[in-house]
Amino acid sequence: MAKQLISNEVALRIALASRLFPEYSIADFIEALQTYLGDNLDETSLSRITVTNLKTALGQTYELDADEDGEDADTTDIAILKKATRILWGEIDAFEQLSSIDTYQEGDMPHSIRVAVASNRGEMLDGHFGSCLRYLIYQLSTEEIRLIDIRSAIEADLSDDKNAFRVDLLRDCSVVYIAAIGGPAAAKVVQAGIYPIKKEQGGAARDLLRELQQAIATSPPPWLAKILGVAAGDRVKNYKALA
Repeated sequence: MAKQLISNEVALRIALASRLFPEYSIADFIEALQTYLGDNLDETSLSRITVTNLKTALGQTYELDADEDGEDADTTDIAILKKATRILWGEIDAFEQLSSIDTYQEGDMPHSIRVAVASNRGEMLDGHFGSCLRYLIYQLSTEEIRLIDIRSAIEADLSDDKNAFRVDLLRDCSVVYIAAIGGPAAAKVVQAGIYPIKKEQGGAARDLLRELQQAIATSPPPWLAKILGVAAGDRVKNYKALA
């Protein structure tokens, strides 16, 4: 797995705030923050950013009073700036917080597989492989589903090969659930030995994983049986496909 340079919490704040300014790439948004905060982006440094700092860094054309009341400025733009600043501070009540991570050590769950879910909010499958904010990482057996990690994908946008960066985040996973995925990205995922399952409608991650869990317990399709190490002669030929 690729090394992360910033924490999941900080990555989430930056990603959510940057989405309020679609005219800027995530790389440009981070560069703007670094204008005032330096290269070390952490929770402490983000707490120091002000509305005026953010407005100036992003090069907005509207005026903003030094007291940040913004009486002469466009109120909609100021509201966006204030919301972005609060998100960077960690006041993201409007968004679901990161879920709690369950304790896990290798070997805790015999005969289990590791599954990634492309997610933007909560424990939901609602992300495109190439643009989701993060991947929820689950360890799954016939008896248990355990959320063992949450991996930020924000730094993929700073990489020369975004798809390769994302694949590297998931190399210890056997399956990845996505709401959508492009052809080149899908090819890299498959080449890495990861099986992509596309669910365009998305949904609660654990509900989808229970379907997979049921398949493991009853009649896994050939691709899943192979991941589980079931001998070809023991595989059920008639099965209901998952995707």
